[in-house]
Amino acid sequence: MPETSPAIPAAGTDPLIVIDKLRIIYNRGKPNEMRALEETNLTIYPHEYVIIFGPSGCGKSTLLYSISGLQSATYGDVYIKGKPISKMSERETLDLHQTTLGMIFQAFYLIPSLDILDNVCLPRVFRGEKPAERKKDGFGLLRRFGIAEQGDKMPNQLSGGQKQRVAIARSLVNNPDIILADEPVGNLDSESAQNVLDILKELNDVDKKTIIMVTHNPDHLVYADRVIHMKDGRVIKEQVFKEKRPILKEKKMEDFLMEDKEENSELKILMNSFKNLLPQQVDMLLIPFKAKQLLAHLLSELSDEQVSMAEAFLKELLFKNIDVPLFTDRLDLELDQGGAGWNKLRAMKFAKRVENILTMAQNLRTTTEEGALKFGIYLEREFGLKLSDEARLRLQAALKLRLESAIGQIELSRKLDKSFLQGGVGLRRDTVEKIAREIEIVMLLKYS
Repeated sequence: MPETSPAIPAAGTDPLIVIDKLRIIYNRGKPNEMRALEETNLTIYPHEYVIIFGPSGCGKSTLLYSISGLQSATYGDVYIKGKPISKMSERETLDLHQTTLGMIFQAFYLIPSLDILDNVCLPRVFRGEKPAERKKDGFGLLRRFGIAEQGDKMPNQLSGGQKQRVAIARSLVNNPDIILADEPVGNLDSESAQNVLDILKELNDVDKKTIIMVTHNPDHLVYADRVIHMKDGRVIKEQVFKEKRPILKEKKMEDFLMEDKEENSELKILMNSFKNLLPQQVDMLLIPFKAKQLLAHLLSELSDEQVSMAEAFLKELLFKNIDVPLFTDRLDLELDQGGAGWNKLRAMKFAKRVENILTMAQNLRTTTEEGALKFGIYLEREFGLKLSDEARLRLQAALKLRLESAIGQIELSRKLDKSFLQGGVGLRRDTVEKIAREIEIVMLLKYS
């Protein structure tokens, strides 16, 4: 077998992976000899999403493990970036597994004695890097996949979908060019499976990672650029959905004109949805969205990431996975350390506000008479209300009706807003709006 790769296209179109006449035979020459992979040839180019598809036992996982170097070839070879795996030195093999390839397994293979962050960072432990540096990158990946708040937990505390997202983060921590996924959603429920499939698609589309996934589920094939169909250890056909392999012929002018025509056609189809509207009217439809975004920008000092992380920790608090002191600490912790990146004063003030609301919600789980009394006292304290004895009684009466669902939010607001002489509580309109929102959120949390 020669040490150079088989014939490939000219420079600039080099494949990332070449599988040349690969055969895998177990127990060769023995009575129980088994041919897992017959002569197989396959070429994969950068940024492709390739799915290896077929029934159980057809050799698809064997092919994937051969690409990874975890399965040695009986005959033939696998070339990664032009270098045959069989000719790689120990150092080159190590680099292949640490920096070129990332593996995702069906069974996750998280280390049960390590917390989630350490599991993600494990591939970089032996590379002589500073712990702070690798943990910063690890947290970045956990944040990206929406599980940063799980960083200090152990694997047995996570759901299957969360474990697989951790496994994906671990496969990416060294920023490899190629991601190999062996039935990555085989052990997941449909919602978690969809989440993982969306992540893999994003890694291909946005990060330009080459994805090679093994699956037996035909529903997954729509994600692929190419599908390699296997049966009985052989590639039986190839299905192309999106051609990403280099085209060697030069484009002619009519090709560009045709692309331009197609693009304009898509634009016309899109604009057809607004065919009865003038451009100025279309712009008017976007104004509410623009106003909301501008208002958020002008009034909020927190980034989307800071808000997103705070929301994740708030969910943990509501699920009673963390307490208020830990919630406060995580709000204050820097983003690159897995926190929300708030300052301590803001974190303490916000956490206290949340605690007060949750306590009030808990206090509503009693008789409506007692609940209305406690609710009234709470609102007076939180919003600095200065009420007469009569106004206080009217507030409690309105709250009792709301707690009994005898009136809704609108009617409650009217009672609070109506002047004292007209039988209302006589609060200011802006105060009424704030109190009404507070009442509804507390009532919602009563059922948590």
